[in-house]
Amino acid sequence: MLVKLWRVGTTYIPVANVERSSEWYQSKLEAKLSFKDEDKAIMNLANQSFFLVKAKEGESANFYDRDGEKHFSLTFEVNGLDALESLHRELSAREVVVGHIENRGHAGRNFVFSDIDGNLFDVWSELSQEFKEKYL
Repeated sequence: MLVKLWRVGTTYIPVANVERSSEWYQSKLEAKLSFKDEDKAIMNLANQSFFLVKAKEGESANFYDRDGEKHFSLTFEVNGLDALESLHRELSAREVVVGHIENRGHAGRNFVFSDIDGNLFDVWSELSQEFKEKYL
């Protein structure tokens, strides 16, 4: 029997410049820095550790879907449409590149933003029921 996987603890994000990217995550997303050297920075954000790893030029966490569209690999969740709209406004005011709020044909709404290295992230307006029951 396979041992149960409980959570995602760490996500690795390729960056061009560790210093610049760690400052961006702190100032734009209010991530907390817990470690930094020339090769990586460990940022705490959304109950998870994000390792910003110095990567080769042109690397990103994005991929292309079967239709040739650049795609994000990670979705953050917020608690409701009001929170989504508020975050969208706040990120825009902080000069973060954000997309339009979208209706993708499922519950809630989404938007995509990118970090200073062009890594795309999705934000969804719906917290999972299990998360709500456990933490809210």
